Amino acid sequence: MPASPVKPAQDPAGQAGGNPSGKDSSANNPENVMAPGNLPENPPPGSVTLSIEEKLAALEAQLAEANDNYLRKAADFENYRKRMNQEKQSAIDYANQTLLLDLISIIDDLERAIKAAETQREAAGSDAEQIAASFNSLREGISMIEKNLVSQLENKWDLKRFDSAGEPFDPNRHEAIMMEKSAELDEPVVAEDFIKGYILKDRVIRPAKVKVVMPEK
Repeated sequence: MPASPVKPAQDPAGQAGGNPSGKDSSANNPENVMAPGNLPENPPPGSVTLSIEEKLAALEAQLAEANDNYLRKAADFENYRKRMNQEKQSAIDYANQTLLLDLISIIDDLERAIKAAETQREAAGSDAEQIAASFNSLREGISMIEKNLVSQLENKWDLKRFDSAGEPFDPNRHEAIMMEKSAELDEPVVAEDFIKGYILKDRVIRPAKVKVVMPEK
């Protein structure tokens, strides 16, 4: 009796020929591999699965650390701000220290001049010539101190004293405390300085108090 012919094996789709390699073709299909039914039921060895409580505890720990860092930075900034304010106030309080030291030296000169005048006055007694000489000596000493002070303020501190007599009246530089009229003038002119004015760098910090001659109209 003749042998029956062998039928070719069919693939899962029911087609003849099958898979020549003898392997399941679904293993080469990513969609089949990632299908829910093909995922392993247990996580790979060595992996750690955290519970909701553990994840929440980890997040709370991170939040606490971030809050601690924030508070530390805020405290550092507040300390820095206070230190800057203290240094600023100190700079304001002692900004004029050098100027005051210069003025103290002038006060020392005045004290020495006064003591010298008193000594000369006691030595002069009732001698009119000696009294006059003592007065002249005191005047000269005070005049030297005044010139020294004016020079120091101008050269070291850029504070200049200006004369106004004979200049046209300028309300930005002069304050008129006395006025008179003249038919010979066409514009107001400063006739006399009562109190001199001062300029610090380019700014008038004290106008001169003057007598002004106004033109008659």
